[in-house]
Amino acid sequence: NYNDGSYYVLCTGPTLYDKDKKDHCCQGYCIDLLKRLSERLNITYSLHLVDDGNFGSLTRENGSNFKRWNGIIGEIVEGKADIAVASLTINNERAQYIEFSKPYKYQGISILIKKTMPVDDLLSFLRPFKPELWWLVLLSVHVVAVVLYLLDRFSPFGEKDSDNKHPLDLFSTMWFAWGVLINSGVGEGIPRSFSARILAMVWAGFSMIIIASYTANLAAFLVLDKPKNKIEGINDPVLRNPSSSFKYGTVKDSSVEAYFRRQVEMSSMYNFMKNYNVQYESEGISKVKNGELDAFIWDSPVLYHETSKDCNLLTVGDQFGRSGYGIGVPKDSPWSDDISLSILYLQERGIMEELETRWINFGTCDSIDDMNKPTTLELSHMLGVFIMVAVGIGGGLIIVIFEVLYYKYRGWKEKQKNVLKKSTQHWQKHVEENKKNRILTKQYISSSQTPKIANSMVCTNNGFEK
Repeated sequence: NYNDGSYYVLCTGPTLYDKDKKDHCCQGYCIDLLKRLSERLNITYSLHLVDDGNFGSLTRENGSNFKRWNGIIGEIVEGKADIAVASLTINNERAQYIEFSKPYKYQGISILIKKTMPVDDLLSFLRPFKPELWWLVLLSVHVVAVVLYLLDRFSPFGEKDSDNKHPLDLFSTMWFAWGVLINSGVGEGIPRSFSARILAMVWAGFSMIIIASYTANLAAFLVLDKPKNKIEGINDPVLRNPSSSFKYGTVKDSSVEAYFRRQVEMSSMYNFMKNYNVQYESEGISKVKNGELDAFIWDSPVLYHETSKDCNLLTVGDQFGRSGYGIGVPKDSPWSDDISLSILYLQERGIMEELETRWINFGTCDSIDDMNKPTTLELSHMLGVFIMVAVGIGGGLIIVIFEVLYYKYRGWKEKQKNVLKKSTQHWQKHVEENKKNRILTKQYISSSQTPKIANSMVCTNNGFEK
């Protein structure tokens, strides 16, 4: 009522119970705007939600040729409300039946999709080089190691002419080649001949270039590489040539649906979207989250608000169908100019920007997909490297077990060999002692028989002499 400053205000949105907003059906950007306008214009108001939940479109009644407005516009036209405060898009069709204030926010139409999550690849650290280059690097390591060994072995100034305590065998050259390549140290065995050292310097230069190239490419792949989105904007062939493999829609009986209906080149998109349009914007956003819809087309401020809260959502492409949000009032309403002037006043004072910061861009996520922004490396990016280290540790443990077992086996063999050697020595000693005893026995027997013979001869002689 213009005379007593009272209003019957219509708003859309879910019912929220908040101790600071007991008299309101909703809370948010439009409610705060309404409070500022009521303070500016010195009016009182009561709120109610639209019965059918629609923004408003002309529909045929019971199949007849008679058309009537539904939703918010319908209640304004029928006099059920004095003012409509919502994200109500100003367009020519609506402006023929109601009046709009000056736009309180300019906006466009955007496309909401779910972010394409990158696939974790355990071998992502190998991506800087193609497989054939990796194989060539591995082959080069072993070829250089063998050539270093041959040069140092056959050179007259090589290992044979050195008093080195650590001989440069094939294993040492292999260790040297790997150590230079990954910069882990070369150990004790190093080339001695001049020819081998020349090759070692060339190999060191090669290794430096390879490692530098690998590091640069690894950073580029892991930091700047992002998965490609399913669509890039409204002109994407996936949208222009609709199919059931990519489902998208908007809100029924809304200005966005009317936009597609009016565009002749988008007629196929409009007919396709009829199968997937939803009753409320919140329903469309939820369907994108759970995968029932691949894309939801709606007003950019609403979608930016959602993407600022949920980092798994993003808007793609440029805005299209630019227009503005306005406050709706009946035709010839005396409050139309006052509301427009108050909106201009709030914009000049920066209050509209404060409301936008509070209710739309308050989140921590980016509202649009910035392809140039680098991402932070996570464990999933480098998990393959850690697994490789774990495999190396496991392999080392297995090898050391075999080394211990081999050492014990070799010790047991040495012990058996020593026992056999001692047994053999004992047997040889026993045989030699027996042989020596037999010789002594024979000598003793021989020495004991010799006197008897002599005595008998003496007796005989004595007897003979007798």
